[in-house]
This record gives sequence, C-alpha cells and structure tokens, in this order.
Amino acid sequence: MRPLLHVDDLKVSFPTRSGLVEAVRGVSFTLGRERLGIVGESGSGKSQTGRAIMGLTPPQARISAARLEFDGIDLLSAPPKLRRSLRGGRIAMVLQDPKYSLNPVMSIGRQIVETLRTHENVSRKVARERALDMLAAVQIRDPARVFDLYPHEVSGGMGQRAMIAMMLVAGPELLIADEPTSALDVTVQLEVLSILDRLVADRGMGLVFVSHDLRLVSSFCDRVLVMYAGKVVEEIAASELGNARHPYTRGLLNCMPTLGTNRHPLPVLDRQPEWRL
Repeated sequence: MRPLLHVDDLKVSFPTRSGLVEAVRGVSFTLGRERLGIVGESGSGKSQTGRAIMGLTPPQARISAARLEFDGIDLLSAPPKLRRSLRGGRIAMVLQDPKYSLNPVMSIGRQIVETLRTHENVSRKVARERALDMLAAVQIRDPARVFDLYPHEVSGGMGQRAMIAMMLVAGPELLIADEPTSALDVTVQLEVLSILDRLVADRGMGLVFVSHDLRLVSSFCDRVLVMYAGKVVEEIAASELGNARHPYTRGLLNCMPTLGTNRHPLPVLDRQPEWRL
C-alpha cells in the first residue's frame, strides 16, 4: 500500500525585522495508515510542520519542499479551491485547546453541521443526525443535549471531544492532532486517546500525533520523529524509544520524572551546536 503522505525536505521560514526565522529546516517523512508521533520542545517546528501540510501557515511564511504530496496531490501547487476542499474534508487537524478552536457564539452542533455541509451536499436533517452520531462516537453522553450547548458550557474534556467530532464528521483520511490532550487531566487523556486509537483502526486513517509527552507517544504511536531546532534528529519505532541513540532524545528521556529515585537537582539538556546542523 502506497504512503498516504509524502513530505520531503520541507522548509518553513518567516521574515522578521531581525532577519529570517527558519521554523522548519528540511523535514522529511512518509505516512501510511498508521500513527506517527512527532515530539520535541516548544519551538522545535512540530506544529509548523502540521500547519504547512494543512495550508494554515500565515501569508508571509515562505514554504518550500522537494515534495509535499497527499494521496498523489501536490499540496504546494494545488489551487486554493482544492486546498479548501481538502482541509476539513480529507485532511483534518485537531488543535491544542478547544477554548480557542471552537467559535464561542455558535452552538457545538451548529459548528459540526457547518463543517459537514461545507464538504458534503446533505440536508440539514441528515447533517444533524450525522453530527449526533459523531458526538456519540466520541463518547459524549446525551449528544442531543450537548448539540445545543455553547463551548463555554462544556468542560475542557468535552470541548476537546467535540473538536474531534467536528474534525472527523466528514470522514478524513489524514488527521493531524496537535497536542490534543495537553489541557486535559490524565483520565480524560486516556479516554481521548482511546477514541483516536479506535477511529484510526476502524477507519484506516493516517494520524500525525504532535506531543511533548514522550511516554504518551511511546505507548500510543507506531513510529516517532524527534525534532530539534526545526529538523528531525531521529526517527525510531515507538516501542524502541527508550533505546534511542541521539543525545538530544536521550536528554529528553533523562529529564522525565521517575519514581523511587533522587532527581534533585533536576537534570538539564546539555545542548550541542552540532544538533542544529
């Protein structure tokens, strides 16, 4: 089976008053119908990689790649109308915090219906039924009640599930999840991951899972990309993450808390200039 997504030498930079900021510097990977984790510190280029794939970078950004292709479609040369039809339809992205992702003056159900009707020619009645089914699929109790609620009326965990429902209602083939569980407590994290895991397995989607949490990624994903300063410094099977060899990955692992050991003072990364090359 051919890969769903090809990313080859992707570069994203932003012109500023002090010069050009290179946010992504030559990232390459392929994605099949699997779960790919991307980890690294804040500012390492994880989110900008996902936004470049979605076509959500600001207008002033400079994007180039030897190849940026989704299911045979060249995303760099695709006209805006085609990109809009892909975005939210065949490619979807779940952002980090539902408070900033959901429209505060529209009910949750109306937002899900709007997403579906943008990409499929269905009646309002059918769209409502599918929205309710999707809310039930992400384990929201009493979907009919939540359908009419506004984002401020639901908890963070329920808001994140509503976001996932909205992104999945049109049946995307690729889902980019950017820190989808960072604002949630541990029990809700596990529920959201279980939902994503089941949907990937049932629908055969490709999933790009962006996270800071190495333990979470190692247990949930199939493969892991480790990013530092806009570049991929290591690619490894998730089950082998504990045996990573790159000193930056080893440093991240060493900074994780462990039970039963004295961690004072806490270790810090000894950054080396060659990691940026």
